[in-house]
Amino acid sequence: QVQLVESGGGLVQAGGSLRLSCAASGRTVSNYNMGWFRQASGKEREIVAAISVSGVSTYYADSVKDRFTISTSNANNALYLQMNSLKPEDTAVYYCAASTTVSPPPPVPNKYNYWGQGTQVTVSS
Repeated sequence: QVQLVESGGGLVQAGGSLRLSCAASGRTVSNYNMGWFRQASGKEREIVAAISVSGVSTYYADSVKDRFTISTSNANNALYLQMNSLKPEDTAVYYCAASTTVSPPPPVPNKYNYWGQGTQVTVSS
């Protein structure tokens, strides 16, 4: 199985950028469909972006399209989320997750088998 650890969260002003990283160990990210999810206070966990095993197929929530970019690095065995033009409504705990389902990467949390502990992103107005 794979272990996931997120980093890169923090406090940023609206319009700013952050890059989240998710370091994998145990197995390589290329074995899984990978996803980023977020959960704001009092809300359900939701998909942000996902990327297929091959890295060819990606999925983005409408709310982050054209602002966020998901990517993987086999060399670093990591998953990344580049977040630009951040908005206060992007404030949440962000989680990376790995899914053993067949591609395309599923956009729902219950299809993911392994989760990181989360990293807080706070966007001030």
